[in-house]
Amino acid sequence: MTTIVLSAGGTGGHLFPAQALAAELMRRGRKIVVMTDARGKNYNAAFPGATIETVPSASFADRNVVSLFLAPFEIAAGIITALFKLLRLKPSAVVGFGGYPSLPVMIAAIAANIPTAVHEANAVPGRVNRLIMDRVRRVAAALPFARLGPGDTSRIVTTGNPVRPEAAALAGSPYETPRDRIRLLIFGGSQGARALSELVPAAIALLPAEIRARLDIVQQCRPEDLEAVRAAYAKAGLNPKLASFFTDLPSRIAHAHLVISRSGASTVAELTVIGRPSILIPFPFATDDHQTANAQVLVGAGAAWTVRQRDLTPERMAAMLTEIFSDTGELAKRAAAARALGKPDAAQRLADLVDKLGEAR
Repeated sequence: MTTIVLSAGGTGGHLFPAQALAAELMRRGRKIVVMTDARGKNYNAAFPGATIETVPSASFADRNVVSLFLAPFEIAAGIITALFKLLRLKPSAVVGFGGYPSLPVMIAAIAANIPTAVHEANAVPGRVNRLIMDRVRRVAAALPFARLGPGDTSRIVTTGNPVRPEAAALAGSPYETPRDRIRLLIFGGSQGARALSELVPAAIALLPAEIRARLDIVQQCRPEDLEAVRAAYAKAGLNPKLASFFTDLPSRIAHAHLVISRSGASTVAELTVIGRPSILIPFPFATDDHQTANAQVLVGAGAAWTVRQRDLTPERMAAMLTEIFSDTGELAKRAAAARALGKPDAAQRLADLVDKLGEAR
């Protein structure tokens, strides 16, 4: 049985594409081994049917002086450990998804001359992927690179970013141009939802009464913000659906006429696969400002509007919404443009790339 090794950091942006690829490769009969750091003991549920191997690693982002001093030694230990494990496993390919736990594994695989690839979910590559992307054989890109991509662009294969099955099932859902009611969805991702909780209700309160009366609002808020957001909307005469978490977010995206959100990799992927217009407000503290680059891809394709948080006021957002809702035909055009960007078969594309890597060994 062909063995494929995957290595990813611990955040959702790294893990989900790895999970999607693992599921697709196992469906094709491949054996999957996931190599990561000590947190790997928690990965059994995330990668059912895969073998989990732990490899020492460290991050230079840690501000602890002792940890920073020890980091190079831990990474070196990880490279040696990963090398021995790879020589034992003899995989046909090794795929990295970014995050510091993947660094020792990918360096070891490159040193062992095993076919390698990295998947990059954002328009600006993450720091670990940047370190190695000129040494791997293929770079699987979810979006066109705005900057900091590999020097040799022939290595790049555009695969898209795999989305969760619930979103893939809604790929290309028909868009209904708003007529009477306007369905507005607001969510802030895993970070920075507070700014949207403060800005959006204040902006909606400034909308003309005839527009405000047509709105059906669904908003995800942090638990500590729920009551304040509810009160702000009540003052504007609105009764939105609020929750700190929606288990059915993809179906809510599909139901929406307009989405207001951050522009993380998973959000952008789901907006394009489902095909919905959006106002994107990049998280201002994202590493290397990658969320702005993600948003600009959609803006450039005519699929979204974007505004920096530092430039956003309730008055400016109210003006944007008033203009957008006055021409609902533009919403439909942007929905179609978003759908044209989507790659609902990203997991299959990524698996095809990995299979070709193994065959070329």
